[in-house]
Amino acid sequence: MKIRYLTGPMALLASVTAHAAVAQDALTVAYFQEWPMPFQYGKVNGVYDEKLGLTVNWVAFDSGTAMSAAMAAGDVQIAVSQGVPPFVVATSAGQDLRVVDIAASYSDNDNCVVASRLEIDKDSVAELANARVAVPVGTIAHYGFLQQMAHFGIDPAGMTLVDMAPAEAAAAFEQGSIDMACGWGGALNRMKESGNVLLSGAEKEEIGILTFDLTTTTGDFAAEQPQLLADFVATTAEMNAMWTAGDRRDEMLPVIAQDAGMDPEAAAAVIDGFEFPDIEAQLSQKWLGGGLASYVEGVATMFYDLGNIPSVQDSYAEFVDRAPLQAAAVR
Repeated sequence: MKIRYLTGPMALLASVTAHAAVAQDALTVAYFQEWPMPFQYGKVNGVYDEKLGLTVNWVAFDSGTAMSAAMAAGDVQIAVSQGVPPFVVATSAGQDLRVVDIAASYSDNDNCVVASRLEIDKDSVAELANARVAVPVGTIAHYGFLQQMAHFGIDPAGMTLVDMAPAEAAAAFEQGSIDMACGWGGALNRMKESGNVLLSGAEKEEIGILTFDLTTTTGDFAAEQPQLLADFVATTAEMNAMWTAGDRRDEMLPVIAQDAGMDPEAAAAVIDGFEFPDIEAQLSQKWLGGGLASYVEGVATMFYDLGNIPSVQDSYAEFVDRAPLQAAAVR
């Protein structure tokens, strides 16, 4: 999993204004290494260049905050799979970004685990009221923990929260010094060896607890290049549908893995934990139809309460742009 801590120069993000700087014959797109996704099959095979009618330059980044800064500088026009925290940091600071697509959803790949020795499940969760919990403060895992506790009617103020990175939390959890631990990826899998989740990914989504990444752009680029943006999300949807269908997995996986800098087995372990909502699902109330903006507002409020950001926007709905997906849907 890529790191989801709040990193990067806040002052820089607060002082810059995003602007579009795309040439007529080229487009620059940010993405992550070691984060395998179906779009990479199209990237490698030149599908985006063909569908968009221009050269697409792909640039690898190691953080979502760096993606925001690159878009602010005009060096990048689109960022694929930007995490929610850096998006919240940027937009709360005044950067004019737009969500145009849900890059991936992975509710089962980010969760909290209760120690098996406690024999606590979702029907006896009240017994966690005084638990010692390891949680990476200021991350989506932290927000998910707060949402789960709110769902179960448990006040986190009565718990002892220990700020730990997931890998450290997994080790402490295994040693028995922690009652509950939250995290993602490989660390979460190790936690599950010593405990159980209270809610599955599907159960979390049913009550509005989501874990996902975004495809983002700048407000200026969205306004100036609507057709190009629609073509981009439509092509991404085609790659996602091709992967989800499953009949071309053996063809696509090696290409995706190589482009991600991973061996096929490691890439499969990551991508198999992802879901790629189709266009219709993304335009629904759950995602760009309203749920996304409410979710982002909740994350921003948590960050503000923690002192991670100096202010929040009155509404985050203006940072969600459904037009590109709507245009793609009518093709």
